[in-house]
Amino acid sequence: MSFTAKNTYYFEKPGPLNTEDAARFSVERAQELGISKIVVASSKGQTARVFYEAVKDTEIDLVVVTHVVGFREPGVWEFPSEIAEELESKGVSIIKGTHTLSGMERAMSGNPKLGGSSRTEAVAEALRKTVAVGLKVAVECTLIAADQGAIPVNDEIIAVGGTATGADTVCVIKPSHTSKYFDLQVREIVAMPRNR
Repeated sequence: MSFTAKNTYYFEKPGPLNTEDAARFSVERAQELGISKIVVASSKGQTARVFYEAVKDTEIDLVVVTHVVGFREPGVWEFPSEIAEELESKGVSIIKGTHTLSGMERAMSGNPKLGGSSRTEAVAEALRKTVAVGLKVAVECTLIAADQGAIPVNDEIIAVGGTATGADTVCVIKPSHTSKYFDLQVREIVAMPRNR
């Protein structure tokens, strides 16, 4: 049996105070494994900027997954366009994507005429509650990025999510497309909050 010890990090609390450490741990683990892509969630651009600073002197490509246009307000993209332009000019890929673990399902489950949760929402809630909110976000961003063709599905990536804002969960994931969800594998949890 072959086993290589690697570092796993636990944050005392979830949230944005962990973002810089999460970025550092992401790059560290990517370099240890020879992973060339980091996928990170960022809704307003601050997390994306922190991760860009962490990867800028490496050979690692950064893929930022943002909320879709209209997520909070019809017709509005909450990610600042000036930050998107700045990052894209530096080679960062910015992906706008519908939440694969809710999207249309939320419209139906929140409708009083239809009511009830869906199987997709049950998967999201299981990831969110049994491990970490950031794991759900990391998995969802991986699916979105794969569906947009921004990452290959045959190579491991580092995927990063957070609890509300910032980054606090770092994973090594073998991606899949949403339609093949159960082919996705969370292979390592590099960092996560202990208390949620």
